[in-house]
Amino acid sequence: MQSPGKSLREALFSAQSEDRLTVGVYESAKIMTEDPDSVSFCVLAMDEEFECDIALQIHFTLIQSFCFDNDISIVRVSDMQRLAEIVGDKAEQLEDAHCVLITNPADGSWEDPALEKLHLFCEESRSLSDWVPEITLPER
Repeated sequence: MQSPGKSLREALFSAQSEDRLTVGVYESAKIMTEDPDSVSFCVLAMDEEFECDIALQIHFTLIQSFCFDNDISIVRVSDMQRLAEIVGDKAEQLEDAHCVLITNPADGSWEDPALEKLHLFCEESRSLSDWVPEITLPER
């Protein structure tokens, strides 16, 4: 099996090409509230700002809880800048790449092998009591 980081990068690129990415804490919270069944995967990015931002920590706690309650796989990455490089195509997305959601396609018929590998990785991590595993994104 390829590394979880490579699988995550592939899943993000695939979702981005199909316009199934939501970038931003508030935008993600809105989607999860309005249509939680449309969410397939959640990525939380932590950086130096996270350590000092109590509001962001509270948002992360709420997002994690929501993901657990709705059986949405969730991972952490420690390099928000690298995540922003992968998913950001607008200036504001680069500023708020702390949370990224991958949503399901509208027709429901699609399957992404990279995303399936990530779901298995998360399932295995949970069985080892690692509820929000950390993934290292590969360099370009």
